[in-house]
Amino acid sequence: MTSTQPKEDEVKALIVVDMQEDFCPPGGALPVPGGRQLVDTINELLQNDTFIIKIASKDAHPAQHISFADTHAPPNNRPYRSTITIQNPENPEESFQSMLWPKHCVEGTWGAEFVEGLHVHRFHHIVKKGTDEKVEMYSAFGSPFRNPPIGDTGLTTILRNAGITDVYVVGLAADYCVNHTALDAVKAGFRTHVVVDATEFVDQSHMAPVYQAWGQAGIGFLTMK
Repeated sequence: MTSTQPKEDEVKALIVVDMQEDFCPPGGALPVPGGRQLVDTINELLQNDTFIIKIASKDAHPAQHISFADTHAPPNNRPYRSTITIQNPENPEESFQSMLWPKHCVEGTWGAEFVEGLHVHRFHHIVKKGTDEKVEMYSAFGSPFRNPPIGDTGLTTILRNAGITDVYVVGLAADYCVNHTALDAVKAGFRTHVVVDATEFVDQSHMAPVYQAWGQAGIGFLTMK
């Protein structure tokens, strides 16, 4: 594995974001092109014992989650096209715009399961996100709401209790959940790296702005080669 910013004092954690059946073609409800092909690469990382802890996140949505297009009335309920304003349930003045998606990763369904072949037994922790039907969560750390915070998954506490200095983020999708997880890791005070050949984009047109945002945040880019 090569890094743009190698560190000798690293205490490393691997965060595997949302490697679930619904995000993988064929058969997934919200397929990310190339998602299933990441399994072998991520399994190789999971076998790397230089990672002190290995953590997975999972979308675990209720059936009427606010991000699902079919939760909302037409005509403004087109998946991948329509957006919605989501308010902090405890502070309506705090809000953000979110894309509407096909129904996906409903807890208890096949689509919410880890993708076939992933070495799930190597995870030390699994954090669930998106469990509140009123709140969208891309980041494995929690929702974007800060006043007050909503949906903390406990990931920051797990990492700090383990003495982690550096987090390495992989999984799906680079322009959404991987992106927000990496940016939140920086905000939480961790040196952050994305293994770019262990993630894929929903929309390739997002690649340049996402890479720019990572660079501006001080996020390192790595490859397995």
